[in-house]
Amino acid sequence: MSQQSQWDSSLAFIFAMIGAAVGLGNIWRFSYVLYSNGGGSFFIPYFVAIAIMGIPFLILEYGVGFSFKESFSKIMKEINPKFEIIAWILVLFVFIVVIYYMVILSWDLVYLLSSFTFSWGADAAAYFTQTVGGSSNLSNAGFLLVPTTVGVLLLWVLLWFISHRNVDKGIGKVSKLLIPALFVIMGIIVVYALTLPGAGIGMNALLSPDWSKLGDVNIWLAAFAQIIFSLSMGQAIALTYASYLPENSKLTDNVLIVVASNSAFEIFTAFGVFSILGYMSFTAGTPMIELITEGTGLIFVVFPMIFNIMGPIGRVLAPLLFLAILFAGITSALGFFEPMLNSTSNKLGWSRKKTATILSVIGCLFSLILTTGISSYLVGIIDSFVNQFGILLLIGIQCIIFAWFYGVDKFLPALNQFSTFKVGKLWKFIIKYLLPIVLIIIWAVGIVQLFSTAKTFELIVDLIIIISVLVVAFIFTKIKPASE
Repeated sequence: MSQQSQWDSSLAFIFAMIGAAVGLGNIWRFSYVLYSNGGGSFFIPYFVAIAIMGIPFLILEYGVGFSFKESFSKIMKEINPKFEIIAWILVLFVFIVVIYYMVILSWDLVYLLSSFTFSWGADAAAYFTQTVGGSSNLSNAGFLLVPTTVGVLLLWVLLWFISHRNVDKGIGKVSKLLIPALFVIMGIIVVYALTLPGAGIGMNALLSPDWSKLGDVNIWLAAFAQIIFSLSMGQAIALTYASYLPENSKLTDNVLIVVASNSAFEIFTAFGVFSILGYMSFTAGTPMIELITEGTGLIFVVFPMIFNIMGPIGRVLAPLLFLAILFAGITSALGFFEPMLNSTSNKLGWSRKKTATILSVIGCLFSLILTTGISSYLVGIIDSFVNQFGILLLIGIQCIIFAWFYGVDKFLPALNQFSTFKVGKLWKFIIKYLLPIVLIIIWAVGIVQLFSTAKTFELIVDLIIIISVLVVAFIFTKIKPASE
């Protein structure tokens, strides 16, 4: 076993995995996806997607990481030396996720500090574009959004401080602290939100089922896409974390705990989000349809507007919400950072501290580029391309490599030895046949949507990313390992 790191218990691993899974997407994306894809009826494709993709693929990732106990790049190289470059392409894409994720976290940090004085003022949209996130006006690319820039520097120092330590003393300890705190904070927000006047308006809008939409293939694709992004599937995070597990771990049991916790969190959070939107609709007379949005628009524009009219309780809920987002984001960022950290350390023979330091400096420099006056525009372009083109394609490729080139049967002993929940023929069928087909369909639909609407500037950014990733992946593949 080449790994020096190990979790001191399965509990540390479970909290770290929940932390990696529960992130920004659970708080600001799920409620919008649920609302816009049939409301209550969306739960049917959602739970089907969990059953035939989320759980089976995470079980595969746990089995691979636990069985090999190596970095992702070494695992792919052991299966076939030609596959090593695929591993580097994936971990580089995931590293890019960290780079822009830290910028979004910086926006949240700015809002967390602003929430104590409500310094966003009456015009929340103007505050975001002028002070924090910028706009799509390319002429604004020449100046920095100073609060966001400072936030990025602080957050990268924090990420380095946690990541450079041994995995159990760093990620493990932080996850065991932040994840329970996150669940408690979100619990307070949601329970109070449900008591607000007009909460029922929001809940009704969220959950009213549109059964006719179940015949729309796009609704099913939306459910599968939500599970992929929500569980951080196929990004070598689960695989890397599982490689640190002690020998007697109940792998499939752990998968069920992580998936159940992730889904419970995002469904519970959606109730709170829409209760607060319902309150805004009831109090300000604003139609629900005008309030419902996803992503930055919901968190950084709509919610500050709501907090402005809430009175004293808004002064309490606002800091709690932005603190919850920060906690969720930090634990997810640690997960996104780990595959690149682990693979680079193994390849070059560097210590964990040295690798974390160098990667943090590189990551921070690239994050700073995204703090100009077009910050949110750049982040949106990169996020869409990396997820819809890069990571989705590579999840499907992994599925094929592990199931067909290596052999999925080889993972069964490790998966079933200590687990209460056993896997067998059905799981193998899903991994070998059903999952690759579903993933390819989702990827193809996503690519059509991505490039059919892309502007020239967006295509240039996409091209720069893909060329950079391929060149760096090729270089890493050709570097002679330190152990040889």
